[in-house]
Amino acid sequence: MSKKQPNIIACIPAYNEEKTIARVIIEAQRYVDKVIVCDDGSKDLTGEIAKRLGADVIRHEKNMGKGAALRDLLTSAKKYNPSIIVTIDADGQHNPNDIPMLLEPIGKGEADFVIGSRFVEGAKTDAPLYRRFGLKIINFFNKATTKSNVKDTQSGFRALTIKALNELCSTESEGFGVESEQITLAIKRGLRIKEVPITIKYKGLPKTSKKFSISHGGEIIATILKLVVEERPLLYLGLPGTILMLLAITLGTYLLLLFNATRYFSLPIAIIALGASLAGITLMIAALTLYALNRIVKRIRNER
Repeated sequence: MSKKQPNIIACIPAYNEEKTIARVIIEAQRYVDKVIVCDDGSKDLTGEIAKRLGADVIRHEKNMGKGAALRDLLTSAKKYNPSIIVTIDADGQHNPNDIPMLLEPIGKGEADFVIGSRFVEGAKTDAPLYRRFGLKIINFFNKATTKSNVKDTQSGFRALTIKALNELCSTESEGFGVESEQITLAIKRGLRIKEVPITIKYKGLPKTSKKFSISHGGEIIATILKLVVEERPLLYLGLPGTILMLLAITLGTYLLLLFNATRYFSLPIAIIALGASLAGITLMIAALTLYALNRIVKRIRNER
C-alpha cells in the first residue's frame, strides 16, 4: 500500500504584483497541489492573472495589509484539509524552487514551523546594504524582546504543518508585523521552529517594498512592542505605573511640606505630580486589566 502524499497548499499575499505574480504561481505549482492568492486591493491585473493561471483568488476591495491577507489565506486553506501550508511573497524575491527545502524538515518530523532564512549558513541574498542593516536591527530587537533564536524574523517564505496552521491563523496584526507575531505565537504555543537557507533576490525586480523603509520598520517594531506588553503587562505597564505613582506621592508630599514652611504653592510641581498620578493610575489599571484577560484566555484554552 503506497504512502499517502501530503496535500500541500501555497498561500500568496499580493498587492499590485502583475509583473511578478505569474512566475511565482507557475513555479510554485511544480511543488504544491493548490495555489491560493489574496489580491489585497490591487489596482492592476494581479488578481486576473492569478485566476487565469488556475489559482484560487481571494479579493479584498481595498488594501488591508499583509497581515489581513495572510489571515484570510490561512483560513481559506483550511477547507482543503492540507498537510502543509507554504506562504510565499508575490514580488519575486523568493525562489519557489526553494520550496522543497522548506518541506524537508516537516517531512522528517523535525519541525512544525519552517522559516526560509537569509541569515543562516548557505543562504544567498543580494539585499542592499540599507535593507540588511534595517533587518539586523529589527531581528536584534525581536530576539531581545521575545527571547527568540530565529535569525530572520521578517522572512515571509514559510512552511507550516496543520498544527502550526491552527495556532497561527489567529494573528491580529493587519500589516507587516504579522511575521513577528507568528514567531511570538509559535514560541508561546510550543511549536518547533527551524530555519533553512534560501535565496532571496532584490536586484532586477520591481520595487519590492510597498512602504517607506522607516514606516515599514516602525510598523514591525510597534507590533513587537504590543506583543511584549500584552504578554507581560505587570512588568511593562504595571512597573512604570507604580514608579509614576511613587513619584507623584513624593512630589505631593514635598509640595505640602513646602507650602507649610513657606506658604508658597508651586504650580509646576503640582502639575507634574498630578500628571504622574494620572499616568500611573492609567498604566496600573491597564496592566491589571490585561493580566486578568490573559489569565481568562489561558484558562479557556486549557479547558478546551
